[in-house]
Amino acid sequence: MFRNQYDNDAITFSPQGRIFQAEYALEAVKQGSVVVGVVSKTHAVLTALKRNAEELSSYQKKIIPLDDHLGIAIAGLASDGRVLSNFMKSQALASKMTYGRPIPLERIVSQISDRAQTSTQHYGKRPYGVGLLVAGIDETGPHVYEFQPTGITQEMLACAIGARSQMSRTYLERHLDEFADCDHDALIKHALLALKESLAQDKELTVDNTSLGIVGLGPNGRTEGFKLYDNDEVAPLLEASLETAQGGQEGQTGEESMDVDS
Repeated sequence: MFRNQYDNDAITFSPQGRIFQAEYALEAVKQGSVVVGVVSKTHAVLTALKRNAEELSSYQKKIIPLDDHLGIAIAGLASDGRVLSNFMKSQALASKMTYGRPIPLERIVSQISDRAQTSTQHYGKRPYGVGLLVAGIDETGPHVYEFQPTGITQEMLACAIGARSQMSRTYLERHLDEFADCDHDALIKHALLALKESLAQDKELTVDNTSLGIVGLGPNGRTEGFKLYDNDEVAPLLEASLETAQGGQEGQTGEESMDVDS
């Protein structure tokens, strides 16, 4: 990325039809730590890899509950993510005060999309340097949406954004057909294993650097509120996903040995 005469503001097109500040905002998302979202027929799960700026600092918050039925995961500039999350909280509260019901997911995603697009149309503003995964549940079931700084939003079956997210996306694409019929525990395991794929070989998921949020339907068919697992709460989930991964590796090793013996 480099400076040129067309990147002084977010409303000037280059001769190639590009808006460079919007592309810089997308680059900021790619520099953020990875977040993963997956959805089944009954649940939607968000997982996030937290970073700390230095050994003496705490880990940055990556998953933010917005309402009983709704939460987001952020990748990119945390300050921009905080501004958008506060806007979404106010819209969710306004829906309850005005209409007496939770705000529909499609509507709140459309509202932040319009807000982001405005920044690329008015002089003196810049695009938000953050990408969001929005997970929630409404009358039609659980959903996961991806939000980009350019104002593009789309519903996803599974998604990963942030640094080294391509490895996570490869895992999601490989197991995509399994997600729809997954139960609560299986979907969490898939989300954590996809997150683990983005790590360097000398890194591991721990209770300090991992967050997880889930929303969906309970055993009785009633909606369960958005639940955030952080710090020690995420330890049992990490242990279960690690056992699954080790079991799969042992099974593959056994199959390879049988092939050799035959």
